[in-house]
Amino acid sequence: MGRMIAILVARLIFGAVFLMATSFKFMDMSATAAYIAAAGFPFPLLLAWLAAIFEVALAAAFFTGVFFSPASLLAGIYVIFLAVAFHGPGRWSGNQAEFGFFIDHFTFLAGLLFAAVHGPGHALVVRLGTARRFA
Repeated sequence: MGRMIAILVARLIFGAVFLMATSFKFMDMSATAAYIAAAGFPFPLLLAWLAAIFEVALAAAFFTGVFFSPASLLAGIYVIFLAVAFHGPGRWSGNQAEFGFFIDHFTFLAGLLFAAVHGPGHALVVRLGTARRFA
């Protein structure tokens, strides 16, 4: 019982983190685009929308358990990309907090990799008729 609760809480945390990130994007998409542009990326508004849609899909996968393991791996890649692109070594000079933000992404990655390997558990998982379980 304790294992099931821990897995469900972890799924809820993963989903909530991506849902919160998405909500900030939807509340002010132009601010998100400006942040992306400041990091030097082209087409910042398009990238902001794509990030928001991707984060909604990740949250759905974590909440439902559908495609959980592949979503965990993709989320891990995404999280490390965000660490390097927005909090990488070029941003540490004069702002020690950026280093902390950078490192925090790796702890999140560790949890996502663990989740990818162990899967969504057996409770509260939506099962698709043709979907394979990747755990």
